[in-house]
Order: sequence, then C-alpha cells, then structure tokens
Amino acid sequence: MKVINELKFSFPAQSCNERIARMCVTSFISEFDPSVSELAEIKTAVSEAVTNSIVHGYRNRSGKIDVQVRAYDDKTVYIRITDHGCGIGDVEKAMEPLYTSAPEEERAGLGFAVMESFMDKVKVKSELGKGTTVTLCRKLVSADSIIHNQQERNCGR
Repeated sequence: MKVINELKFSFPAQSCNERIARMCVTSFISEFDPSVSELAEIKTAVSEAVTNSIVHGYRNRSGKIDVQVRAYDDKTVYIRITDHGCGIGDVEKAMEPLYTSAPEEERAGLGFAVMESFMDKVKVKSELGKGTTVTLCRKLVSADSIIHNQQERNCGR
C-alpha cells in the first residue's frame, strides 16, 4: 500500500470541537467517493474517539487532541486520534461494552464497541499519565463499486 494523501490537525479538547474533527475527517475521505453509510459510520467512530479523549482523557482539564488521517491507494483510510491526558490503566477492560470510567456522568460505556462495529480495525495504545492513541482503520467500498459489482453479477445470469 502506498500513502496517497495525508491530513494532520490539532484542536483544544473541548466538546464543541468534536464536530469539527468529524467534518475534517469526512471531508478528507470524500475524494474516495464513499457511500453515505460509510461516511456516517466513520463520522460516528471519529466522534466516539474524540469524545472519549475529551471526557475521559482530560477529565475537565484543558488539553490538545491531535488527528492524523492517511489515505492509501487501495482506498484504506487510517485515522489516528491522540490525546495527552491521563491515559487508560487497563485498555482491555476499557474496551468492554458498558464499562465506563465516568459513571458519575452517566456514560453508557459503548464508545469502543461503537467504533469496533463501524471500523475494520480499532487499535488502542495508552500509557498512564501520558495519554491515549486510538487508530481506526477502514477500507472504503464506494457506491460506484457496489453498483458495478451488482451489475456484473446480474449480467452473468
């Protein structure tokens, strides 16, 4: 695979900026002509990762979130979201559905489960006191490819 484009940006860890992160990522990947459902799923996964950084990584203190998006020639997209917050002590436990480190805020604990359901791969690296990096990976199958494949199957009948 060859990197064909890359985007890097940073923003303050404020909830109002979660929307900006979603919009930047989906705008960047739009050149691959993803389907509406692909865009919605990636947007949701990015939203969950950024929200986790804001709510759990920084826990009501200021900080910065870094995002890197890489597009490859096979239409695979890697999205890396990094905070420099408190980190996660037990990543495996944190990724369990319904687990939350902020029960006082009535969090559902479904962020990682949602990310995993919409992406091909989710990788989490974290170190206490240093922060967390979530890498989301998804191979795009554009609407045109889906229609083309269906037409080929129908012609073969």
